[in-house]
Amino acid sequence: MTNFLVKTLANAAALAVAIWLVADITLTGDSTGRKVLTLVLVALVFGLVNIIVKPVVKLLSFPLFVLTLGLFTLVVNALMLLLTSWICDKLDLSFHVEGFWTAVVGGLIISVVSWAVNLALPDND
Repeated sequence: MTNFLVKTLANAAALAVAIWLVADITLTGDSTGRKVLTLVLVALVFGLVNIIVKPVVKLLSFPLFVLTLGLFTLVVNALMLLLTSWICDKLDLSFHVEGFWTAVVGGLIISVVSWAVNLALPDND
């Protein structure tokens, strides 16, 4: 349970940094509390997408990972971010990623920040 909470907080922090740095990744809300709640819900959706969909996509695109020496990871991360944006739109959460290249930059930022936060936070099961 603690591991799930740590990963959700890491995702929320990484998403917040991406929203702050990239103009075309937006999170809107009426108040700060509403924005924080939306950010946590988006982090949960992002975590579920990464747990359920990402392994299937990585397995099906394994030859591309080998061919590009792992750089295809950037494309997969961008697609997971776009899928999260689409799901959040369907769930009426105010999170939006505008375009593929924005998702590539956002995915790169989220990967780096998430790695750093997971390194700093405890990882107890």
